[in-house]
Amino acid sequence: MIKQSIRFSDGIPSSVSYLKELQLLGLSNNTFSMEIPIDIGNLPNISTLTLNDNQLTGGIPSSIRKLSNLVTLHLENNLLTGEIPSWLFDFKGLKILNLGNNRLIWNNSGKIIPKCRLSQLSLKSCGVAGEIPEWISTQKTLDFLDLSKNKLQGTFPQWLAEMEVGALILSDNNLTGSLPPALFRSLSLSVLALSRNSFSGEFPENIGDARAIMILMLAENNFSGIWIPMSISQETIVLALGGNRLSGPLPSNLSSLSILGHLDLCDNNLTGELPESLSQISTLQILNLRNNSLKGSIPETISNLSSLRILDVSNNNLTGKIPKECGNLVGMVEIPNLLSSISDLFTFSIELKDLIVNWNKSKQGLSIRNLDIYTLLDLSKNQLSGEIPTSLGALKALKLLNVSYNKLSGKIPDSFGDLENVESLDFSHNQLSGSIPQTLGRIPVGGQMNSMADPIYYANNSGLCGMQIHVACPEDQPPPPPPGGSVEHDTKDPWFIWEGVGIGYPVGFLFAVGIIFLTGYFTPPPLTNRKHHRLQRHSIRRRI
Repeated sequence: MIKQSIRFSDGIPSSVSYLKELQLLGLSNNTFSMEIPIDIGNLPNISTLTLNDNQLTGGIPSSIRKLSNLVTLHLENNLLTGEIPSWLFDFKGLKILNLGNNRLIWNNSGKIIPKCRLSQLSLKSCGVAGEIPEWISTQKTLDFLDLSKNKLQGTFPQWLAEMEVGALILSDNNLTGSLPPALFRSLSLSVLALSRNSFSGEFPENIGDARAIMILMLAENNFSGIWIPMSISQETIVLALGGNRLSGPLPSNLSSLSILGHLDLCDNNLTGELPESLSQISTLQILNLRNNSLKGSIPETISNLSSLRILDVSNNNLTGKIPKECGNLVGMVEIPNLLSSISDLFTFSIELKDLIVNWNKSKQGLSIRNLDIYTLLDLSKNQLSGEIPTSLGALKALKLLNVSYNKLSGKIPDSFGDLENVESLDFSHNQLSGSIPQTLGRIPVGGQMNSMADPIYYANNSGLCGMQIHVACPEDQPPPPPPGGSVEHDTKDPWFIWEGVGIGYPVGFLFAVGIIFLTGYFTPPPLTNRKHHRLQRHSIRRRI
């Protein structure tokens, strides 16, 4: 038997249909803008057909029904339209069926009696409405289920909680009620993503029994009570619980989560101080505690978070100085590669977009696939005081720095000119003074954001000056006029000069004549010769 994978660059040629022995046809991650060729149905030995991540249009051709040996069908992330055919569930050997993220329509009134035993099923964004389809309970070997971005309603079914599903993704629906404790008795559950639903109540007390959980995403629901039991799995890499009504302090044993890389607890009612134990999680790359009621100071030991690339503690009640040790956050100086490898741990595709940050005064979701482009430090809307540490200029990988709405004083450090990758700086609403450093002009302009010359990012600092806010600094102003001088005096200078000329000319003339007389250069003629001179002058006139 021949097992062969073929890749084309200019579309799927019709000649593929002549490869009768072909078992695997892999055409994913191209830019095909065409319909799925009908001739694909003429490949009787095909077991794996991967056409995902293209721009394929049209419906799922009925000719695929003839592929009786089909085991794996990947059609996700295309532009396919039409109704999802029920005959797809008639393949006895089918194990992987991924149709998500197209424009396909699920027939909610149809009855499915599957003949297959699926291990992976993705119906993401397929218009599945009502309760979670009960026919899924027949898929005892199911390891991956993605029903996110649909119109699901009702509570979390008990039968689903008792299935040993490895990855369960039900985000972006309208599911309600509390989570059944049976869900966390699973020995296989490694990914649980239920964000953006309407679940409520407290977390089950046995949530820590799911020892295999690596990704737990329950953000933007109505969960309440203490934020999380201390017995959470030590295998956890991603913990996203933001946007709920969780309360109480951060537990002191967070350091037991020794491989945690992503901690998002924003938009809750958390209180207390930042525990020192938080600084012991050296793998932590994202820490989002925005919009809580945390108090106290930022611990100096935060520099121990050598992998930290995103720190958002904005809109809390933090006090004290910004630790100079923040300049030693290695992850903001260099770009590590830790969290970006999470998807490599699973045999299925996972896309994380639960982290929402304030990026240049607008909210933006972060994707795991592009995490390397985000590096930010947001300390805004607290009660921080003192000067901005010069050491922050060492964070060369930083793209966003926001210290607005605090009580910071002193000057903006010249070292900020070394932030060669920064795209947004916000110093507004503080008590800063002095000139805005000229070194900021060394920062490259362009990219997605540019706030270096926008006055709004320096606003409400009464002591600041600089061209960015159109306020001249003392050293840039012209020198003062000499003592006793005035603008009015300068305007009279021309009059004074001509007045001096008018007076000085006759005086000088008379003075010169007087000198001539005194030196004897001019002697009047004797009286006896005056008549002769007059006659001589008279005769000259007559000749003329």
